[in-house]
Amino acid sequence: MKFQIERDAFLEALQQVQHVVSTRTTLPILSNVLIEADGDTLKLTTTDLDVGISGQVKADIERGGATTLPARRLVMIIRELSSPDVSVEVDSDNVASVRSGPSFFKILGLDQEEFPPLPSFDEAREFVIEQSKLREALKKTSYAISTDETRYVLNGIFCSFKDNSLTLVATDGRRLAMVEQEVEFPKSNEIDVIVPTKAINELQRLLEDEGEVRIRISDSQVSFELNDSILVSKLIEGNYPNFRQVIPGEAKERITLEREVLHNAVKRVALLTSDKSNSIKLSFEQDQLHISANSPEIGEALETLHINYKGPQMAIAFNPEFLMAPLRNLDQDEIFIDLIDEMSPGVIKIDEPFIYVLMPMRVTQ
Repeated sequence: MKFQIERDAFLEALQQVQHVVSTRTTLPILSNVLIEADGDTLKLTTTDLDVGISGQVKADIERGGATTLPARRLVMIIRELSSPDVSVEVDSDNVASVRSGPSFFKILGLDQEEFPPLPSFDEAREFVIEQSKLREALKKTSYAISTDETRYVLNGIFCSFKDNSLTLVATDGRRLAMVEQEVEFPKSNEIDVIVPTKAINELQRLLEDEGEVRIRISDSQVSFELNDSILVSKLIEGNYPNFRQVIPGEAKERITLEREVLHNAVKRVALLTSDKSNSIKLSFEQDQLHISANSPEIGEALETLHINYKGPQMAIAFNPEFLMAPLRNLDQDEIFIDLIDEMSPGVIKIDEPFIYVLMPMRVTQ
């Protein structure tokens, strides 16, 4: 195999697939990137057996072929090269000679036969959605995924394809983010799956503002095809909890707030929270919202916002990071906070199909 390629194009293509490569693997082949040269295209593939990703890049191919080379090492080498062009030649023993300007590297690879193939999706259900819509939906939900590995069904995003609608849900038990998107598909394609965090993170890296993404779902795997790349992942097995039952009923008070103003105020007040007293209090009274934090070992902070509020006096406490997460990831200028009482969950909504449910913390007077 022998090819020439622009350094920057090669580096970008390698970086797109290298995140999947596990740093702790017992199989040496899983540390490698599979490089296949054919026609005028270089195909790069990595996998950790749970998630796999494959991308393409144009190259000037003198002699076709395939090999596998250490992914992270190769990225480090290509990144440091000073010349804009790279020439790679691989012999029959999978030894790669990399030349670029004054630099020369010899890298020992492994045979492509050892590399595990990505699964095929011949009998899969298929869905097509705009990349921008999916990107937006993941941005509004993915921050609420649980990192607690003992509750593995929560270590991903629940995706429900029902009634020409895609519902995405993420929760860690203390908060829940849900968004809905219209997607057309036949009723026979209806399905619920849980896509793991690692695949979600990779997908967010790949999604762009233009174009479509083709989603294929088999019994235990999912694939996303977009921008000349394919991302495949195992699905999380198990039953996702009934999230609809944690969404509170009719709110007693709805408060309209400017998202950025609220976010900045909470951010400032949160500076005086600590590990011991990690909560901020929202106190609503006639046309005013007081946001406060009180840490006996640090001090206290208070911000007052002028708002349109005519309801009874009410105080509710939240984890500041959990309150800021949706404010950071929404684009709308205005948000609504729905409240029932001081002990019931607070709900953040916008003028689109999005709900964020946040459990309150005990208010200390």
